Amino acid sequence: MLGNKDAAATIAVRNLDVARKFYEGTLGLKKIGEEGDELVTYKSGNSTINVYRSKYAGTNRATALTWMVGKDIEGFVARLKAKGVKFEHYDMPELQLEGDIYSGGDMKVAWFKDPDGNILNIVTG
Repeated sequence: MLGNKDAAATIAVRNLDVARKFYEGTLGLKKIGEEGDELVTYKSGNSTINVYRSKYAGTNRATALTWMVGKDIEGFVARLKAKGVKFEHYDMPELQLEGDIYSGGDMKVAWFKDPDGNILNIVTG
């Protein structure tokens, strides 16, 4: 039923001004719409990301959003670090950590958080 319909990621934040600086300035997403102080919509590739104000921001303790960045994950990590992004390190014995990038087989992944603590990641693919 929904398998051929587009989907959008939805990220809760406490302060839209802080979120705008991060999602637009740090991550380089293009704003395509907004609804006052409640919602900002971004375009990322062919995907849509809705960032909305919520008192529950940052309560998700799992990955909320993933970007498939291809083979140049090291370059993406370096560019994000240059913009002040701090990468997360987790206890994942099934993966090998090299710097800020975990690897397992052909997959490489790096996790980071937005200002509200939402867990985001980039992955080869």
